[in-house]
Amino acid sequence: MNITEAISHFGSKKKIADALGIHPSAVTQWGDSIPEARQYQLQVISKNKLKAGQKAA
Repeated sequence: MNITEAISHFGSKKKIADALGIHPSAVTQWGDSIPEARQYQLQVISKNKLKAGQKAA
């Protein structure tokens, strides 16, 4: 997954940060590439609507 997919699901970088319990500036520092461990966390939080390790279609 990339940041665009995550924003589409959650609505904003701030909402991604809130879901992960981290500061929004940390999400901004990722650029387009979400760290792998965070991808897996987002997969769990999104109940598998987002998939870790998959490239955007």
